[in-house]
Amino acid sequence: MTDDTGIVGNEQGSEAERELSWRAESVGLAAVDMDDAELLHGWRSDPLIAHEIGIWPRSLTAMRERIERDSDDDDRDDFLVLLPDGTPVGHIALSGQNIVDGTAQIELMLAAQHRGHGHGTNALDALVDLAFGELPMHRLTAEAHTDNAPALAVLAKSGFVHEGISRAACLHRGRRHDRAVFSLLRPEWEELNRPRAWDTWDA
Repeated sequence: MTDDTGIVGNEQGSEAERELSWRAESVGLAAVDMDDAELLHGWRSDPLIAHEIGIWPRSLTAMRERIERDSDDDDRDDFLVLLPDGTPVGHIALSGQNIVDGTAQIELMLAAQHRGHGHGTNALDALVDLAFGELPMHRLTAEAHTDNAPALAVLAKSGFVHEGISRAACLHRGRRHDRAVFSLLRPEWEELNRPRAWDTWDA
């Protein structure tokens, strides 16, 4: 999709270095591979995350099968969100890509212990810059539970517009939950007063 823009190491040493598919000033995005299954499984098994995004824990085998399936999906790109020292702090994806219509959906999951530091906003901004700066996208959408205040705040901070509510859109813990629907259009992104991801590469 894009040229590699760098390599980032982590506390495990040079053998664990990851090539970055995309980066911004404070985070890098590395394509998810099969070795990330255990990490992603652990995050998705966290009760807080499961409640906020409305999922239930699946087996590690199911996670590996999902990564393998998604890697063959030309309409989806999955990334680990990495700090400059290589620490993985979350997962972000551009899914449902329709090049003809110029539309895609964004999914974001941040590890509970890495919240509150701006990593979610930085990762979202980086992926938005990738979608509009390197791909012919015109409309990006994202959804979150209406009671998931941190996710709603991140979307608003990144310039996404609250379009409305999908009422009783999902079942979780025995009750129906509404979903807030957000979108960002290319002209709105162009008007955002912030540096683009590539503006930081030579800084």
